[in-house]
Amino acid sequence: MKNKSFKGLICAALLSSGILTGCTSNDPPSNTENICSIFQEKDSWYVSAHDVHKKWGVPINVAMAIMAQESGFKADVQPPMRWFLFIPLGRGSSAYGYPQAQDPVWSDYKDEAGSFFASRTNFADSLDFIAWYMTKTKKTNHVDFNDAFNQYLNYHEGWGGFRNKTYKSKDWLLKVARKVYKRSESYKYQLKHCKIY
Repeated sequence: MKNKSFKGLICAALLSSGILTGCTSNDPPSNTENICSIFQEKDSWYVSAHDVHKKWGVPINVAMAIMAQESGFKADVQPPMRWFLFIPLGRGSSAYGYPQAQDPVWSDYKDEAGSFFASRTNFADSLDFIAWYMTKTKKTNHVDFNDAFNQYLNYHEGWGGFRNKTYKSKDWLLKVARKVYKRSESYKYQLKHCKIY
């Protein structure tokens, strides 16, 4: 970013001494509708997003729009607990973290492209996962990176589900995919006019 703030210098000093409190926040950005605001508030995310773009070639606006939809940029989101009377029945799925990735596909990502220590509560790892998934979507179902609508349908339904058109019976999902597309277009426009430096 343009200038390293005093807080940034303090954080660097604390990190080098092993004290992390106050330097790494998992709080979501205050304005998730504006990607410039997100990156101004979370400058490490800006760096991570550009690293992911360089690595995979995916548009930042599409990957960020998918993450915004899945978790609202909240680090520890997971499906609600299901109950029968007072008995917990477990959660609806193993989806977790920024990308809402389920255990099996997260394991595949770690085996193929991610670090053994990759975490779904880490923004950089999570965005890298989304880019990996988008890349496999392009190879598997020939969906362009810029096609946020169909990229999201793949992300939600899985590659086999997309091929089988499981989304066709889910009007609510088609509405969500359109929302992701609109947000990605908004992010794309905003990125062209960001004054981050």
